[in-house]
Amino acid sequence: MNDISFRNDVLPLKDVLYRLALRITLKHEEAQDIVQDTLMKVWSKRDELGSIESIEAYCLTICRNLALDRIKAKANHTESIESIQIDTPDQKGNPYEQMLQQDRIELVRRMVNSLPEKQRSCMQLRDFEGRTYKEIAQILNISEDQVKVNIFRARQAIKQKYQEIEGYGL
Repeated sequence: MNDISFRNDVLPLKDVLYRLALRITLKHEEAQDIVQDTLMKVWSKRDELGSIESIEAYCLTICRNLALDRIKAKANHTESIESIQIDTPDQKGNPYEQMLQQDRIELVRRMVNSLPEKQRSCMQLRDFEGRTYKEIAQILNISEDQVKVNIFRARQAIKQKYQEIEGYGL
């Protein structure tokens, strides 16, 4: 039996949970609510946490399910995240280069957000959160092969769209 502390093992996951919820819902407020609901749900099951193999996978699964339930309830599949501030690396180039870089980041962000939910979630967990295929399969309740296929398709779709737009000259 694992000795799991809510404060030391669950609360530090809130940023990871938030990023996953945001990637699914595309809304800051929704993601924050989902994280809070996830933490409340885990807190209500705190007596059972010792029997859970991976508390992180457990929390991410709850978060994902809550986010998907909220999307289904609101039928909110295609809204963009215009209000999100773009975090760009410090650049010492001229303002024109900085503007181009910001435009490219926003373009890729819109492309990722336009992916189907499974591909978007797989890509978020793998490329942005650094999860293993096995962990992603556990969290999303799909096979590792399905995870790999979703990530491959997501990357290919983004690469193709990006090359089409960059090749066209914006």
